[in-house]
Amino acid sequence: MAEYASDPLATNRRIVDEYRATGGHVAGTGGPSGMLLLTTRGAVTGQEHTAPMMYRRDGDRLVVYAANAGSTRHPGWYRNLVANPDVTVEVGDERFDATAVVAAGEERERLWAMFPFPQFQEQAGREIPVVALERHS
Repeated sequence: MAEYASDPLATNRRIVDEYRATGGHVAGTGGPSGMLLLTTRGAVTGQEHTAPMMYRRDGDRLVVYAANAGSTRHPGWYRNLVANPDVTVEVGDERFDATAVVAAGEERERLWAMFPFPQFQEQAGREIPVVALERHS
């Protein structure tokens, strides 16, 4: 996606708009089962930020990976949820509040094994955080 390389924020906005307009069916993303929207509050600004990302299911939880496409830096959404773990999740046309829990130890390793791009770990040169999104009751 050459567009992503030139302006990743514009690409994310386009994906978010398309996702919401189609109930999660964004071309080339595997439909609502392959992508979600995560809304966090800015760690510094307190403003809401929405990011599209792939996810995996782990029982009742959804799991996301702060891979940042193998970058050496954590993505902004990860830094935001560490500062404020209360997030909003959109999967297809469902929207709900959740708490983001950063996995550690054996649980992190188990959840990491579900990530389809393991090469990002070596490329990043950092441990890529794994985050479980736990729906509020």
